[in-house]
Amino acid sequence: MQRSAVEDWLSDPFAFLGFHDGSVRTYQPGAAAVEVIARANGRVVSRLEEVSPGLFVGSMKKPIAYRLRVIWPGGVQDTEDAYAFGPVLGELDLHLFGEGSHFELASRMGAAPVAHEGCKGVAFSVWAPNARQVSVIGEFNAWDRRRHPMRSRGSSGVWELFVPRLQPGERYKFAITGADGVVREKADPLARATETPPATASVVAAPPAHRWGDKAWMKGRADRHHPGAPISIYEVHAASWRKPWRDFPEAHSWDELSEQLIPYVRDLGFTHVELMPIAEHPFGGSWGYQPLSQFAPSARFGPVDGFARFVDRCHQAGIGVILDWVPAHFPSDAHGLAFFDGTALYEHADPKEGYHPDWNTLIFNLGRSEVQGYLISSALYWLETFHVDALRVDAVASMLYRDYSRKEGQWTPNVHGGRENLESVAFLQRLNTIVAERCPGAMTIAEESTAWPGVTAPVENGGLGFSYKWNMGWMNDTLRYMERDPLYRRWHGGDIGFGLVYAFSERFVLPLSHDEVVHGKGSLIEKMPGDAWQKLANLRAYFAFMWGHPGKKLLFMGGELAQPREWNHDRELDWGLLQQPEHAGVQRLVGDLNRLYAREGALHHTDADPRGFEWIVEHDAASSVIVFLRRSFHGGAPIMVALNMTPEVRRGYRVGAPEAGEWREILNTDAEIYGGGNIGNAGAVRTAPHPCHGREQSLELTLPPLAGVFLKYEGPPLEPVA
Repeated sequence: MQRSAVEDWLSDPFAFLGFHDGSVRTYQPGAAAVEVIARANGRVVSRLEEVSPGLFVGSMKKPIAYRLRVIWPGGVQDTEDAYAFGPVLGELDLHLFGEGSHFELASRMGAAPVAHEGCKGVAFSVWAPNARQVSVIGEFNAWDRRRHPMRSRGSSGVWELFVPRLQPGERYKFAITGADGVVREKADPLARATETPPATASVVAAPPAHRWGDKAWMKGRADRHHPGAPISIYEVHAASWRKPWRDFPEAHSWDELSEQLIPYVRDLGFTHVELMPIAEHPFGGSWGYQPLSQFAPSARFGPVDGFARFVDRCHQAGIGVILDWVPAHFPSDAHGLAFFDGTALYEHADPKEGYHPDWNTLIFNLGRSEVQGYLISSALYWLETFHVDALRVDAVASMLYRDYSRKEGQWTPNVHGGRENLESVAFLQRLNTIVAERCPGAMTIAEESTAWPGVTAPVENGGLGFSYKWNMGWMNDTLRYMERDPLYRRWHGGDIGFGLVYAFSERFVLPLSHDEVVHGKGSLIEKMPGDAWQKLANLRAYFAFMWGHPGKKLLFMGGELAQPREWNHDRELDWGLLQQPEHAGVQRLVGDLNRLYAREGALHHTDADPRGFEWIVEHDAASSVIVFLRRSFHGGAPIMVALNMTPEVRRGYRVGAPEAGEWREILNTDAEIYGGGNIGNAGAVRTAPHPCHGREQSLELTLPPLAGVFLKYEGPPLEPVA
């Protein structure tokens, strides 16, 4: 057969292959013979003749349900003819996809195992509106694009084909002849499973079948995510938290991680575990932040259903699961989304909009409704299919500004001449609106590092609609303060206290994240000044400040070990440090802070409300002492947090007390069990009628060196905050 004829049928296969005008045509290169068999009774209807290499043709008087018997040199294959079946996708599917509101893409498109016209198989579909021709290829057809060319669904840009008898587990790709005439083999953007990198094929996934046991968790989830609830997050890179110790030499399976990580997180009192991106990504060194398969849990951790079991077990242990999710950009790997159909489809064509200079990646074109729908469907897939409790949306700042990391002349203004990315704003507002409607109790958390107003304000009020925002300013300012020699902290009280100027402008998470312990920045403990004792004491005091400060908490793995080494994604944490009492003491402190935070309403009820916070000593420059008060909405006892940020003991330090009576010391980071010197207040102190700091009563405290002390009022019950 001439090449032109082959290309003709590839571009319109249903007009040539299958049954037409009394004859059947099928392309089976390498076959010895092909017969047409009636599906009803197994009778041979026609024996086809090979009229040109691989093309078999024979007569069949009238259309009937049939299958093909293909005689290969090594055996016989019975299968239905893919070109005897009608479309799987309906017009409603195509319409919703085109307007970006088909949120069931994970079950309807990509590679969907279905029963179609009385036959089980896999319905393949892919969006490639500018392609000349698309085929599905895999082991089932020797990766030969001539074997299964797909049907174009016209103006929708979608191509589809039902391949009978295929089952989950098949590897596949799409061979796309682009608008430029180049054939590219692409992984499925909607794949729900993949090969383990560095292999790049997609894998047909079975429909989700996990039987969930987390009904009670899901029912009460909204209360756990309320701004007045205690939320303390342990951030984890799943591949390097702890190296495997059973039968998985390269990476954990989800089941093994469940057995180790869940009890660890629970015992330390964290309410949530946050996983750095687990959507499939080609380069492990990106830590998951350059994903290509927005619907597929990484094959590095085993089968997809293992992730469902992990989430379920977390919920049954009382732990929420947060996923890092990356809708801002994607890598340019040849098998991925880049130049998908021979044109800039998922990305912007103009590099001023479509190329990210910081990460050498491509930026999603959120002006396309199909791209918006693709990403929102991905978000819903994780939340609905896997019962994930929250998405932490990565790199929001890079999405909001057209000039992000760009010099003058390297960016294109919006239609109003401004730097705001209006398409991204609309996308984020739409995302958060849909998540709130469809996933009650689920959270979205923005990693947003600028002063963009209203990140957590309701969409109807012009906000972006996130549940929470990472407080990057707090992190940067307070770390800068802690890194200073205590001798010089007296002149830099603004760094430690400035966060309270805007602490209630958004609903905040206070992050000590992975970004602060890599690329030469040093680990948390190594940021602290002084000798070994002072470093540990500084870190304990910093944790006391963080857990006492308004806002939800996030700590990256290893911080609780006071690990001196920077995080390395190729190595597990330095678990041997726990053999040293001072490091085990820091770990114990983190657990006790979490339990205190969860137990005492004053420390979490008003995390997002200024009525629950009072300065007593904003920053005593002469002594680098900080004292503040936390109150609850619901009555209960107020809690005073006092911090001494110098290595000198402050005895007889008088602070104003809002209530007369006894104040019990409920946590002291200088306690011996944490590795400290056991200097404190003998369990409790009582107020005296000595005015101080604008209050009629005061306490005379002993403030241990480089330490934080929590004191709880033990007087009669107080009225709720007005």
